Amino acid sequence: MQYETQYETQHEQHSPSSSPAGRTAVYTHGHHESVLRSHSWRTAANSAAYLLPELTPGLDILDVGCGPGTITADLAALVPQGRVTGLDAAADVLDKARAYARERGLDNVEFTTGDAQHLDFPDDSFDVVHAHQVLQHVGDPVGVLRELRRVCRPGGLIAVRDADYSAMTWYPDAPVLDGWLELYKRVTRANGGEPDAGRRLLSWARQAGLTDVTASASAWCYASADERAWWSGLWADRALASAFACQAVEGGHTDRAGLERIAAAWREWGQHEDAWIAILSGELLCRV
Repeated sequence: MQYETQYETQHEQHSPSSSPAGRTAVYTHGHHESVLRSHSWRTAANSAAYLLPELTPGLDILDVGCGPGTITADLAALVPQGRVTGLDAAADVLDKARAYARERGLDNVEFTTGDAQHLDFPDDSFDVVHAHQVLQHVGDPVGVLRELRRVCRPGGLIAVRDADYSAMTWYPDAPVLDGWLELYKRVTRANGGEPDAGRRLLSWARQAGLTDVTASASAWCYASADERAWWSGLWADRALASAFACQAVEGGHTDRAGLERIAAAWREWGQHEDAWIAILSGELLCRV
């Protein structure tokens, strides 16, 4: 089947990563086009607004889990006398990030592969360490936060933001989409991740020994006709053709027919003129 072939490629890019505590996690989304369609929409303004007032032109920034680099490039533009390093586990997606940075004419950004749980940087390397929608996908989020702290300079900032799937809400009600949400949470937890990471960030930071912490929250909201079509379309595609689709079937959580019902429900929801959805994320600024 088509979705099996696509998943095999993505699974090679995101094989399980071992955590210091011995736990493993598999990246639930993969890098199917429908996933990158979502990730490439993200900007510093719509995904890191809580961090932006803290930025000054000469900072050195590490962007962990940078994906296609749209947030990374925005950060680089905001620190023109500084340096930004984007890091991701998947080499292929970094090719897209480099191309995007070149298109924007940015010469103070570079990209490299790496593991968030074992960063290949010396202690005290960066003024700001940023990780957007990363901690929900790792086996040991507390260990990752300790690693982010290790490479952050004294007086610097760790900035993390993660969704909280159980807090996601939409209208009109759609029982099949309720089932999709429960399915997504089962698959993610079976992969070793935590889909409700947003509400746990403060607790994880405290366990990691971070004490100067400012916690907040913000939400993406899609309510216009174009936004509804975009969001529902990408999740309909992800339900059928992304890494999540194959993980859901191979893990025994659903079957192909179940995924097709979910895809159809997303498309039907997106056509409703009253459709509205909000995705809540928790966020932290941790002063080192």
